[in-house]
Amino acid sequence: MKPVQEEIRDRLRVCVHDHRGAMGKAAAADIHAAMKRLLAEKERIRIVFAAAPSQNECLAALVQSQGLDWSRVTAFHMDEYIGLPRSAPQRFGSFLSRSLFDRVSPGEVHLLDAMNDPEAECERYGRLIRESPIDMVVLGIGENGHIAFNDPPVADFADPLWVKQVKLDLDCRQQQVNDGCFANLEEVPKYALTLTIPALMSGAQLFCVVPGASKRAAVQRALYGEISEACPASILRQHPDCTLYVDRDSYGDIRNG
Repeated sequence: MKPVQEEIRDRLRVCVHDHRGAMGKAAAADIHAAMKRLLAEKERIRIVFAAAPSQNECLAALVQSQGLDWSRVTAFHMDEYIGLPRSAPQRFGSFLSRSLFDRVSPGEVHLLDAMNDPEAECERYGRLIRESPIDMVVLGIGENGHIAFNDPPVADFADPLWVKQVKLDLDCRQQQVNDGCFANLEEVPKYALTLTIPALMSGAQLFCVVPGASKRAAVQRALYGEISEACPASILRQHPDCTLYVDRDSYGDIRNG
């Protein structure tokens, strides 16, 4: 589906769609095309996926796409809460299993195990991520401008780690309530494991899917503010191959300024 508007901010391509359904389908079509091209060139490909309601339309369309050999895909996810039981539906690994992995059966799926000792788990998962280059990252942007769980207080564009434990800031935790994932703020875990910004930026191709009016301020800061950890998503403007997919609600009345 063609965008109704496009622009380039620094190195970042921005595609604006009428509504989140069209946005999700367009992002999925581009992801499908990139996967098909890579699978024609390589025996296996490695993809990191975000888990959030913002990704629903994109993941649903990707599940329906045809002609991909998912058995040659190694899949990762980018963050996980600490402190939730394995049965909790809010766990990001569970979300991606329900929405994608159980439906397309990737050849390998590596999930963060937040029940493990955090330091040991960061080391284990970091080794898996670094075993071979990451071909693609499918991500979103949080209401506070985070990517993965790199909230402004803990984001580091030059982070020496690839996976780390973080304390979630209040805005991030409130977003989880706003998204309907938790009934109230007290239920939202305070700590999580996350891929760091250098780990995400190491992906050869990034697809960033950001619908909804609640993300408008973050999108504006990411596109038009200073590139800094105060809005972690602003770093996407420096990636050599990143596309931002937004709908009219998240893009709003932003104009080049």
